[in-house]
Amino acid sequence: MTDRSKKIPSFIRRMPLLALGVAVSVSGCSAPAPDPGAGQEPEATDTRLAAVSDSGTLKVCTTGDYRPFTYLDPDTGQWSGIDITMAKNLAESMGAEPEFVQTSWKDLMPDFLSECDIAVGGVSISMERAQQAYYSEATLDEGKTPITLCENVEKYDTVKEINQPGVRSITPIGGTNEKFADANYRKGEIIRFEDNNKIFDEIIAGRADVMTTDASETRWVANEHPELCAVHPDQPFNFSQKAYLLPLGDDEFQEYVNQWLNMAKNDGTLAAAEKPWFG
Repeated sequence: MTDRSKKIPSFIRRMPLLALGVAVSVSGCSAPAPDPGAGQEPEATDTRLAAVSDSGTLKVCTTGDYRPFTYLDPDTGQWSGIDITMAKNLAESMGAEPEFVQTSWKDLMPDFLSECDIAVGGVSISMERAQQAYYSEATLDEGKTPITLCENVEKYDTVKEINQPGVRSITPIGGTNEKFADANYRKGEIIRFEDNNKIFDEIIAGRADVMTTDASETRWVANEHPELCAVHPDQPFNFSQKAYLLPLGDDEFQEYVNQWLNMAKNDGTLAAAEKPWFG
């Protein structure tokens, strides 16, 4: 059996200060009162860093519908994706096992707040989410860009061209793709689609014209579906970053995840997780 007390160095647990009692006499003289906590080890603060190590389980919220970052195979029940691999590595570094909790984009934040230690899977940084959670350091810099049939690339390479009556923009419900479509394509038709795993089939079948999503996703989809082309993924419409959601106020856990992520970026761990998806 593993001794979990050895998993986390003591210097990364913040220990509360011991209060010193002071007795004041009637004459105005003071003398130190006995310390009721003397001889007792102080308790650690309430941090997921300690809780995960003690429980042996890292609860990970993720949608399972956003390749290349997170995917739950409906036939096998197996998880895969860049962030799935990374979450497994993070759990291992803490002496724990990952427990994946499937959620949806519209339920991501409430599920994370109520059930999970971390949320992963191509989560974009937004100020709205930052009001309710910490973020790790960014895992990826990118932005929104279109994907469409290769024959239509020049028809949909600007926001103005897509924001036209009769142009059918498809988007998953919830998340930053829907917000971008609502803000930029008010003149066109916005199709809100439930199943993000099958959303690109709608473009191939001719039931939608274009989708605006993260450049990383368009690159992966273009690899999988030769009839679809990513539209200028190196010059996206805006700037965005992806990161992991962490509990608000838990500085110890955020510091640990950032240190782990820094090492993963520099020792080949992140590159190895990306290789099967990006080549």
